[in-house]
Amino acid sequence: MLNLKFDFMKHRKIALTISLVLVIASIILLLTRGLNLGIDFTGGNVIQTEFNTRPEIDSVRNVISGVVAKGAMIQNFGEKGIIIRTNEDTEQSREAVVKALTAAYSDMKVTGFEKVGPVVGGELRRQAIIGVSIALIAILLYITFRFQFRFAVVSVVPLVHDVIVALGFFSLMQFEIGSSFIAAILTIVGYSLNNTIIILDRVRENWGSLSRDGIVNLVNKSLNQTLTRTINTTLTTLFPVIALCVWGGPVLMAFSYAMLIGIIAGTWSSMFVATGLLVEWHSKK
Repeated sequence: MLNLKFDFMKHRKIALTISLVLVIASIILLLTRGLNLGIDFTGGNVIQTEFNTRPEIDSVRNVISGVVAKGAMIQNFGEKGIIIRTNEDTEQSREAVVKALTAAYSDMKVTGFEKVGPVVGGELRRQAIIGVSIALIAILLYITFRFQFRFAVVSVVPLVHDVIVALGFFSLMQFEIGSSFIAAILTIVGYSLNNTIIILDRVRENWGSLSRDGIVNLVNKSLNQTLTRTINTTLTTLFPVIALCVWGGPVLMAFSYAMLIGIIAGTWSSMFVATGLLVEWHSKK
């Protein structure tokens, strides 16, 4: 094990202030700009087409980009078909898309269309909120039983921090989000919690030297002991996600960018937010 001696807690107040500013800015963005909800949340038109020679999805997206107000979900269907999902659910919008495709591809024919409701409806969102709330309470109870109550609280706060920061980023950039975004958010929660628990477990193992080292030195020692593991985990997760951001295309954009922001925020919060709050809590006590 490397004998690292970085003084992370020396700058804990600056780190906590940065995180607080990011959270407040994200909340303001969510209240003022909102989120760019995709068809999974809003519903829209589904147009099924067929071609003699099927064009590339990027080509189809370029053709209809001028007639749809928001981005469309486009995917191959069968050997010669393409399915187009747009956020607008009006007949005029559907006709505009068909007209643009007909002008660009003479061999295109519409084989079916329908108006669909939101996949992620109000009831599903309500159940998701209830489920996440129950999970957070269960985490609090388990970590309180396994460690201490203060450990439980400082474990949950980074989860809220990471999710709000990710939502704020998407509100700022106005990336369209769908059901895959929810999967990314839940993955972020699991990733961040795992990182935090690893560090806090090492703090618990070193807790016996509290009276000798003091809380700041104890937490610094624990962070240094887990630093190699944190770096390895972050990088090995980050590289594939960066590849998704670069080459994943529009279909995976929401998922890949949510994961990218979540990994960065999760690593930051587990190393500085959770530990910084623990030091401040213990110092005030």
